[in-house]
Amino acid sequence: MDATRNTTASTVPSTVPSATRSAGRSTTRLTTRSNTRLTAYAVVGAPALMALYGGIRLVPGSREPGLGWTVGHTAMFAGLLLFAPLFLALRRLLAPRGTTAGRVAAGAALGTAFAGLAASLVQIGIDLVVGLAAADKAAQARLFDRVQDVPGVLPAVYQVGPLLFYVGLLALLVAAAVGPARTLRWWSPALVLLGTVASAADLALIPLAAACFLVALSPLARPGAAAPRPVLA
Repeated sequence: MDATRNTTASTVPSTVPSATRSAGRSTTRLTTRSNTRLTAYAVVGAPALMALYGGIRLVPGSREPGLGWTVGHTAMFAGLLLFAPLFLALRRLLAPRGTTAGRVAAGAALGTAFAGLAASLVQIGIDLVVGLAAADKAAQARLFDRVQDVPGVLPAVYQVGPLLFYVGLLALLVAAAVGPARTLRWWSPALVLLGTVASAADLALIPLAAACFLVALSPLARPGAAAPRPVLA
């Protein structure tokens, strides 16, 4: 009986770590599949909702309080939210196996993108609330003036803040598209830059910008696209 107890005791420690490693690998695979699925949805959903917003803006009467304003801005708000998993997918392409400088740069790019995303969401949120609260275009203009007269709101939410969205996104794309460990092609950041410049030049070109974003981000929808790669220094 003593020999049996000793044998059992000696085998337990060796099986527990193996079972733990197996469970850990299963959890990692499930997380990876979940991330890939969410990223694939976001790759299509974010530009599609962005294009919907841009298309609705072209409809007469949609730039004043009413159904068009509400639906368009709701679509844009939802589209912006879908950029969050895209930012995280791009950051996973730059996994923490590079230099300290590379990790800091990747983290700074991600932080910049999320800061810009937050500012953009606040801007669209304000637009939605104002559109719902105003009875007509004149009242809408007065409400916007009151909001934008609050110190700091204009630069943070309307002028500088939203630009950080594009700066951070472009930085992540460039980092993933250059160097020997590149996971994206050069045309991904080029198309995002083209779309950004087009929509900045004329908001009527937002659907074109959305198409550029869709093509630029489409490689992220491939299975295994978010596999860890070294961070560029």
